[in-house]
Amino acid sequence: MVENWNEIRHDFPALHQLVHGHPLVYLDNAATTQKPNIVLETLLHYYRHDNANVHRGIHELSNRATTAYEAARVRAVRFIHARESSEIIFTRGTTEGINLVAASWGMSHVKKGDEILLTEMEHHSNLVPWQLLAERTGAKLVFLPVTGGDEGLLDVDRLDSLLFRRVKLFAMVHISNSLGTVNPVSWLCERARKAGVVTLVDAAQSAGHLPLDVQQIGCDFLVFSGHKLCGPTGIGVLYGRQELLNEMPPYQGGGDMILSVDYAASRYKSAPHRFEAGTPDISGAIGLHAAFDYLDEVGRDRIWEHDQLLAACAHHGLKDKKGIRVFGPHAGRAGVVSFMVEGVHSHDVVTVADQKGVALRGGHHCTQPLFHKLGVESTARASFYFYNTEEDVDRLIEVIDEVQRFFS
Repeated sequence: MVENWNEIRHDFPALHQLVHGHPLVYLDNAATTQKPNIVLETLLHYYRHDNANVHRGIHELSNRATTAYEAARVRAVRFIHARESSEIIFTRGTTEGINLVAASWGMSHVKKGDEILLTEMEHHSNLVPWQLLAERTGAKLVFLPVTGGDEGLLDVDRLDSLLFRRVKLFAMVHISNSLGTVNPVSWLCERARKAGVVTLVDAAQSAGHLPLDVQQIGCDFLVFSGHKLCGPTGIGVLYGRQELLNEMPPYQGGGDMILSVDYAASRYKSAPHRFEAGTPDISGAIGLHAAFDYLDEVGRDRIWEHDQLLAACAHHGLKDKKGIRVFGPHAGRAGVVSFMVEGVHSHDVVTVADQKGVALRGGHHCTQPLFHKLGVESTARASFYFYNTEEDVDRLIEVIDEVQRFFS
């Protein structure tokens, strides 16, 4: 367990550098997280000693690679408390996981006149795939609204009236990457289950920040990306209930997902391998295993408390400043704080901050429809992780003061 949050920074070599002559303050964790030494060393060890393709070889290196790859799948089971390893599919990330469900389950179950329920705060990755499915099937998208104002909460009183229509699937974000809103996904999935509606949870912003239990949440599908929880890029996880996965057709065709092939037809493996055509991201899965171990050693419950503390400090430090507009919940937010500086475009805010060594994100954060509803084009965003400190928050506030003086 971590006793000193400053000490843990030593595990992250990327944090110890100067940017434009200033010590780096990395506050872009909602986009991607930095990697600890153990993940970097695990990747290097694989490529130095065990590099081989999985499943199809019988030589020693292939056996080692296969063992490590499948061990990562078993580790993912424990990380999200799934029932068995056959419910874990490795993908390239959250986006591919959602597209897989839309293309496989969606094309098999969604028909003309059916409805797909989303929330108004979805990331484009949990919107565009369902738009494509609706176009192909003649289904319709409906949306659970966000309440008025800048706080960004779901209007949950509207849920039942939307569910009990022709909704086949309810796809929802757990934590908003733009607002820091934490949605009550267990309650949402329970209401959907009572209506006979299949559920998908986008856990891209939550999987590395708080404990997840897919059985307690009660979702049918859950997706997340490795690079947002200290793991490598190009690897992610799709969890699916076994009963649903077994009835879904393959997403892609190729090697390793087949039982037999002839010129006329093929027979496919059961889940999860039927959804992992071709050579997978072997090193990514192995690196992800190391990230899971590292996060659980730190303690995801403690990470969550630390994230919320930093976000609350940043929120309080910004909201009372003249000329600053802060978005998202006033209390109980995740480690994300989006804001606007009056009279200054968010890209200019981020550019000036970068010159001072502070890494922020500026733009619509892949939530354009939500921003249109809020009446804004873009925001600057600070997003925190457990290797950030209260000193980082102080530096953020100082830099925003400098931005206001520079553009005054």
